Amino acid sequence: MQSDSIVIIPTYNERENIEKIIRAVFALEKQFHILIVEDNSPDGTALIVRHLQETEFADCLFMIERKGKLGLGTAYITGFKWGLAHGYEYVFEMDADFSHAPSDLPRLYAKCAEDRYDVAIGSRYIMGVNVVNWPMGRVLMSYFASKYVRFITGIPVYDTTAGFKCYRREVLETIELDKIRFKGYAFQIEMKYTAYKCGFRIGEVPVVFVNRELGTSKMSGGIFGEAFFGVMRLRWDGWFRRFPQKNT
Repeated sequence: MQSDSIVIIPTYNERENIEKIIRAVFALEKQFHILIVEDNSPDGTALIVRHLQETEFADCLFMIERKGKLGLGTAYITGFKWGLAHGYEYVFEMDADFSHAPSDLPRLYAKCAEDRYDVAIGSRYIMGVNVVNWPMGRVLMSYFASKYVRFITGIPVYDTTAGFKCYRREVLETIELDKIRFKGYAFQIEMKYTAYKCGFRIGEVPVVFVNRELGTSKMSGGIFGEAFFGVMRLRWDGWFRRFPQKNT
């Protein structure tokens, strides 16, 4: 089965969700391949993925198994490099817990492949606040964090902390991936900021974000702290760093 698109899904203790999310992506009319970046989950997530590879999806489901929980950012960087090495034109980020709806993947793809954006973001905030089942405090924290990032960095993006994205391969080839420093959710901000500073065109697609029903959230106050202070560091570095530029 051929595809020009790879969906990268980092996992740690996602046994309740992993088979369902894989089947949901493969059920779409548009063909996507999936790369699981598995951080040695003690709950057996990798065993489920391997079984699906061996019995049904050998040509479209792939997995990288790492030795431990090494951070969201490094998981995606590992996946980006794998996707580029294997020739994919469109590389996606998506969570395993259905907070990102697989049915929105074709819309992100179309934003890049048809509308010619370089990065497509599944945006919770471009049309109001589209978040379901989050406590109000967390909604407000996330919403105003995005406003704060937009104000400090100047990125023309409403959902600056979003983790549901599609990149054209040129973006990942141009960004100096080994210079991306943040490992937690500040990674999402750094990738957008770097793509913007490299001259790439970023578009947003309205989506509804649904809080996970199964499994345990990986969010913490420390993650938001990293993002808050990391933004100031990004802006400071942006004054002095020379970013590689998009081919014209």
